[in-house]
Amino acid sequence: MEIREGQARPISAKDILIGVLVLGSIWGFFEVVVGGGMKAAGIPYKGDLLTGLGIGTMAVALALYRKPLMLPGIAIVAIAVKQLAVPILHLSFICKANSCLAVMLGGCALAGTAALAGRRLHSSLGARATAGLSAGLLAGTGFYFMGMRAAPCPYLLSFNRPGGFIAFMFAEGLIWAALGAVFSPLGYWIGERLLQGAARLRDKRPTVYYSASLALAACCWIASAFAIASF
Repeated sequence: MEIREGQARPISAKDILIGVLVLGSIWGFFEVVVGGGMKAAGIPYKGDLLTGLGIGTMAVALALYRKPLMLPGIAIVAIAVKQLAVPILHLSFICKANSCLAVMLGGCALAGTAALAGRRLHSSLGARATAGLSAGLLAGTGFYFMGMRAAPCPYLLSFNRPGGFIAFMFAEGLIWAALGAVFSPLGYWIGERLLQGAARLRDKRPTVYYSASLALAACCWIASAFAIASF
């Protein structure tokens, strides 16, 4: 266990599990509700913006917990929220395969770059931006090669040609990297602002803290389910 500045006691395994559930549910809410709203409104670069929001959400976790290994868990929860479409709309799991792959790759990529950054991530704005940028590049690279073999959409298949990888990285990967470089420091800054207040509430009124956390996660799931049924 480690004691963080502004915290009265160490971060427990229960705290980390709650963090994974809440932040993963929020990320899933962004993917389903915010993403669905942007699609309905015809907002361009929807997928790229959602990638940035996902990296930002994970950066909040890095500021609050300093545990890069929890990021793939957050991605798994977000994927579970997205997969509510399977029972609600009676779709095949494959229908969301590539978008779920992108979420998982983002979680694993930022976990890796944050772990490599080590303590510099928590003391340097440049390290946070570099971690987000690198995660975007890694996720884009992985998505191109793995997505082509999973359930590629017509758009992705349009890059299945000589020089297609370079074209894809210019069209998508560099945007993911740029958004990662912006949203990673931004998410970390939000997490730092939340840290002391959340720790104080957890330590002084744990019942309220854990109840509110579970309620927030439940609200994200319920809102996502309604959005899936509506869009």
